[in-house]
Amino acid sequence: MNLNKEEKASQVKDLHDRFKRAKAAFIADYRGLKVSDVTALRKSLRGATVDFKVIKNTLARIAVKGTDGESLNNFFEGTTAVAFSYGDPVMAAKVLSQFASEQSNFKLKAGLLGNRVIDVSVIRSLSELPSREILLGKLVGLMSSAGAGRLVNVLCGVPRKFVYTLDAIKAKKGN
Repeated sequence: MNLNKEEKASQVKDLHDRFKRAKAAFIADYRGLKVSDVTALRKSLRGATVDFKVIKNTLARIAVKGTDGESLNNFFEGTTAVAFSYGDPVMAAKVLSQFASEQSNFKLKAGLLGNRVIDVSVIRSLSELPSREILLGKLVGLMSSAGAGRLVNVLCGVPRKFVYTLDAIKAKKGN
């Protein structure tokens, strides 16, 4: 597939915008996958607000300039696809890691989490974390089981001690 200059410029701009907007990006080698497999992966990633794009390496190297993804240049080799996560990076890592374990032809190369390049072992560790919703649910459960009164008591402790200190200073000056 040969692209003219305008199409290449358009793809570079699109990729550049995606790298800037994404909370995380995961690079993979998809060599040997069937179109039906890639379609199934895209469908499962869509539910996690992730775009899966097959990209040309030269265009990707140009597109990451000026973004946090600039340090990914070494991974743009061979057949390359990038999963751009705009929502919860944990969900994207879960779906990609699960797919990689089921498809021997799909190999994760590296990822970008915020502005940090992460390797495959970190992606796997990330995939084992509970989702954001589950963590928030646990936090709410903890707060409700601990009692709102205890939380208020802890939060009021510092101002209370400050008032006691002022009273002590006032009493000392009054003597």
